[in-house]
Amino acid sequence: MTYQEAVNYILEVPKFTKKNGLDNTRQLIKILGNPEKNMKIIHVAGTNGKGSVCSFTASMLTEAGYKTGLFTSPHLVKINERFKIDGQDISDQEFTEVFEEVKKAIETLLEQGYSHPTFFELLFALALMYFQKHNVEYVVLETGLGGRLDSTNVIEKPVITAITSISLDHTQYLGNSIEEIAAEKAGIIKKNVPVVIGINKESVVQEIEQVARERSAEILKIHKRDYKICEKTNKHIDFSLNVKYYGNVRVFLPYSAFYQVENAIVAIRIVEQLLEKDRFIPEIINQGFQKRLWQGRMEQVMEDIYLDGAHNEDGIRAFIETAADIAKDRECVLLFGAVKEKDYQEMIREIVEKVRVSEIVVTELNTERTMKSEQLKETFEQYTEAQVVNCNNTEIAWTKALEFKGKEKVLFCAGSLYLVGELKGIIGVVKND
Repeated sequence: MTYQEAVNYILEVPKFTKKNGLDNTRQLIKILGNPEKNMKIIHVAGTNGKGSVCSFTASMLTEAGYKTGLFTSPHLVKINERFKIDGQDISDQEFTEVFEEVKKAIETLLEQGYSHPTFFELLFALALMYFQKHNVEYVVLETGLGGRLDSTNVIEKPVITAITSISLDHTQYLGNSIEEIAAEKAGIIKKNVPVVIGINKESVVQEIEQVARERSAEILKIHKRDYKICEKTNKHIDFSLNVKYYGNVRVFLPYSAFYQVENAIVAIRIVEQLLEKDRFIPEIINQGFQKRLWQGRMEQVMEDIYLDGAHNEDGIRAFIETAADIAKDRECVLLFGAVKEKDYQEMIREIVEKVRVSEIVVTELNTERTMKSEQLKETFEQYTEAQVVNCNNTEIAWTKALEFKGKEKVLFCAGSLYLVGELKGIIGVVKND
């Protein structure tokens, strides 16, 4: 089997399978020999920020001298991005080799009367086999959708769990209130395993704490009072934080988005809980952040051009806050694309109310789920007098947005991680850190 044949098979999976219970995943992992058994697993759930937290955590552990695996989703350009060891993506050759092992296990699974794994189940199994093959010591796992019923929740004894920012998203699956969603995310908390809780509404924190107490899990909460911003520019944030063993430490974060400070602190709390003093030295914090940039989160790809994959209520608010701070009194151009199931109308209203946008370019994404550009254009025109241009593909939209930007304006590209991925492919800024 070739690499492309393996990828094509995986991409076709959603067409012939359905959501399975955790017993299906457990059996698949069992057939594979329970590859997770000798790994120290860090399990992270949340609505926003969990990818950043996972990446930061893995990078610090690598800097501390541990071989560390990282499993995240989605990928932006290439599926290999989901599987990293010490910051490097899995190679095409190893991806194919590990896939063939998992494919054989799937055949056995089906013979035993179980269902074919879903897209995410299959990738999760592939990740565990890849990490076992390389004898990684730590594995950082990002949940897919939710927590309690997520495929990754077959992990019985992680060394620590973490819940990042919670907001309304995927309500058709997770619940109609932020508290119901929090309860689903808290499903990853395990008996006697510490949990780090990111900054959230008090009702959300209470929901998570209740689950943690029921499972005798030590609670490690993040508070806004824990840190102080020392310096902020369009390219970095410098803040101080009290850390275990060392007291007050200055942290240099190569991002301009305030929300990444809170994600960084969740990651620091995870690592300081796991490591002894001789490994948890302040240098690994800053080295970890410098060497592992998380793509598509208010990422500056060129001078005055930023990509942000925000696609839900809280994510858009964080995007708006950072965009307003970056642009200040300068005029902005917005390149926007969205998928159907998101509340794009509310996203659009909030952006044009709070960011000084002079021109808007809307595009259709390369997915069946894309919102039509004409509909996005009509929605923008309900809320703004700015010029709105609709394009039927992202490459044309990118060219048009650059024309509007010129030399004086700031260009923000937002609305979907699909958009970020397509732009990455167009402008060639894919990074394998």
